[in-house]
Order: sequence, then C-alpha cells, then structure tokens
Amino acid sequence: MFIDELTIRVTGGRGGDGCVSFRRERFIPRGGPNGGDGGDGGSIYCQVDGHRNTLRHLAGHRDWKAGAGVHGMGKDRHGRRGADKIILVPPGTVIIDEQRGVVLKDLTEPDQRVCVARGGRGGRGNAHFKSATNQAPRESEPGDVGEHRQLRLELKLIADVGLVGKPNAGKSTLLSRLSAARPKIAAYPFTTREPQLGIVELSGYRRLVMADIPGLIDGAHEGAGLGDAFLKHIERTRMLLHVVDICPDGGDPAVDYEAIRHELAAYSPALAAKTVLVAANKMDLTDSREAFESFAASLEVPVVAISGVTGRGLEGLIERLWSMLQEMDEASA
Repeated sequence: MFIDELTIRVTGGRGGDGCVSFRRERFIPRGGPNGGDGGDGGSIYCQVDGHRNTLRHLAGHRDWKAGAGVHGMGKDRHGRRGADKIILVPPGTVIIDEQRGVVLKDLTEPDQRVCVARGGRGGRGNAHFKSATNQAPRESEPGDVGEHRQLRLELKLIADVGLVGKPNAGKSTLLSRLSAARPKIAAYPFTTREPQLGIVELSGYRRLVMADIPGLIDGAHEGAGLGDAFLKHIERTRMLLHVVDICPDGGDPAVDYEAIRHELAAYSPALAAKTVLVAANKMDLTDSREAFESFAASLEVPVVAISGVTGRGLEGLIERLWSMLQEMDEASA
C-alpha cells in the first residue's frame, strides 16, 4: 500500500527537575547546597532515509514522544539528557505544522534532518540559588515540558522525468521496458493506481530517474479519476515525458494531448510550464505512420515515435531525454 500523506503527533521530552540537596559530610557541619540540575528532555527529528519511497512504515505509529530528562541529584550530579527520537522519511517529504499551517522543512537530500519537537530544558538545582544573603537555599526549578506539535507529512516523489498521459497510453509498459520497475500492466484504464519510480540506465554509467503517475482524465485537477491525488508527485520532476496513444480508439491524439495539457495547467501553471518531450506511442499499429505525421505537425514541441511493446525508438528516446536534461543543467549553470 502506497501512502504519501500522513498526520502524526510529536512531543519533546520533559526536562528533569532540579534537586534540593546539601552537603552532608563528616567534620563539615555547615555544608552548602549541592543539588544538581535536571537533564534536558530529548528532541524529535525527521530525517531522510534514501531507502524508503513511501510513508507506509509510519501508518501504525502516529504518536511520537522523546525521552524525559533525568532529575538532578545531590553532590552536584546533573541528570542525564533524555533520549532523542528520529523519524525516518523518504526523500521529498514536506514537514508541515498543521496548527500553524507552516512548512517546517522540505527534506530532499540524503540524511537531511530537521528538529520537529524540542525537548524541555532541565530545571536548575539549588546550588544555583546560593548567595551572600541566602547560604542555604531550598529553591530549585522544575523541568520544562517538551514542545508538542501535530504534523502533516506530504511526500512528493523526486525524479528527473515525469510520465504523464491518458489512461492506457502505455506509460506503464514504457517504464517497464526502460527500467527495472514492474508496474501492473493490463488492458483497462487506471492500471497504475499509485506512483511508480524506475531508474533508467544508459551507456557510460549514466542514469536518470523516471516517475509514472496514474493516467489523467478530464477534470482530474478537480478530483475526477485518480490523477488529482498524484499530480503533486510530478511537481518535483525536472521535465515531463508526455506519452500519447497515436491511434486511440475512436479518438484523436492531438485532442488527448491538449486535454492533458489543460489538466496540468489547471492544477499548477508551474507544472504546465515544465520542459516537455512528447512520445507518440504504439507505432507498431496499423495506420500509425500517417497518424504520427499529422500529430507531429500540429505540435510546437518535439515529438519522437516509439513502441513500448516492440521497443522501437526507445534507445533514441532515452538519449533525447538525457540530452534535454543536460541542456537544462547548462542553462541553469
């Protein structure tokens, strides 16, 4: 089960209380205060774990509490600090304070972390309160409570290329041919019911990461079909590969292309503005050549002809994607 959004509660550990104590030693009848400080409470951190790509492991653990600080003791012995808690999350997780509606951190890099609930400060023992006018203070401080927050974790997958297109355009087949990913493939709409990531290997030890989301239909940005819940996963992609069925049953590939462009723009103008390469798929079908020539002539973006089933044009496709990514890097340098 793929989980990309979750609410959890986090509470930092309470600080230990300060101690009231006096020296009790032989031959020192008037020993001064020696109460130690309480230890600070432990804190809670969210940290990136590159081996995860879903929040599913957190589904059964909604309440997180760090360890409390140990109380101070006599003989100026300070309490031990409470144990920290670390919540491991996938790269691309956005940490949001739900009560305040504030993004605490967008975690994208390996081992990156953020403190989401600080532990309470330990209280001071009576040794701190000694003065010229108060030689035997019986005063100490209690430990502070830890910080408490309710967090919403939102996962947005990170990839170089995001696959978009109508249901049954052949995105899953294409991903399975280009990478080791094994998405479900069948002859019915919405075969892909959750985002899929695949690593595409090129010659010369080159690689790129590709993300496939469920097919989009008209009204997806408003909740129709499955696409609206997963469109956020291609917001982080560097570019889009728009897969179009060149011979849709009773349809027009140009109309399908424009419909998806409309959904992307309605969801996010920034998403629609991404660099795009169009892959005219299913070129193994009858009449595909004539359909391709007409379709390519109607667009102002680059189009490549491929067949996910036979493998036609796939090597050229990934080399074209690599070149476009390199051009984007050079332009931003």
